[in-house]
Amino acid sequence: MRTTVNTHVKHLPANERRAVTVEAVIELAGSQNPSEITTAAIAKHMNLTQGALFRHFPTKDAIWQAVMEWVAERLLARIDCAAQGIESPLAAMQAIFMSHVEFVAEHPGVPRMMFGELQRAEQTAPKRIVQALILRYGERLHRLIEAGKACGELSTALDTEAAATLFIGTIQGLVMQSLLAGNVERIRHDAPRVFAIYQRGIRSAQ
Repeated sequence: MRTTVNTHVKHLPANERRAVTVEAVIELAGSQNPSEITTAAIAKHMNLTQGALFRHFPTKDAIWQAVMEWVAERLLARIDCAAQGIESPLAAMQAIFMSHVEFVAEHPGVPRMMFGELQRAEQTAPKRIVQALILRYGERLHRLIEAGKACGELSTALDTEAAATLFIGTIQGLVMQSLLAGNVERIRHDAPRVFAIYQRGIRSAQ
């Protein structure tokens, strides 16, 4: 991504400049604490002045909002695409799980930023975007879980809300383990085995 970020940034149209700024922030967040990323660091990473950066984003929060909007749009599109055309609700859930894991592996800075926003005490625009993303993600899981119960794949006694929460929480746990280990590739290795355990807990005994 670094090559893309630094290639003729000064000469890009405004909308492309904003997109490249988002990419730069995500790349920086993959190697350092997002709370420590300054506008000066972003501008330096892009070979720009801070003044040039602020022509497109009036504040640092505006940059963070654009990043979170990018994350929400891309992640939801990714999981929707993964589940498309799969008749089995459980198989669709597995496809979503693996595609989400792959998204994190490709963009390790994303979960760092999301965790950072959710930890903020104040209600900011970026934090609201993350909360809305989790809500919309949960709604997709609810529909699949209910469909799985209806077709007999999942236990009819299954707590839909808890199963959706555990699904997302399981991915978050994998992310935390990979961050603690300092090895993002670990999430790709662990995900299939972890989902197999989750699946055994929710599927119908029949």
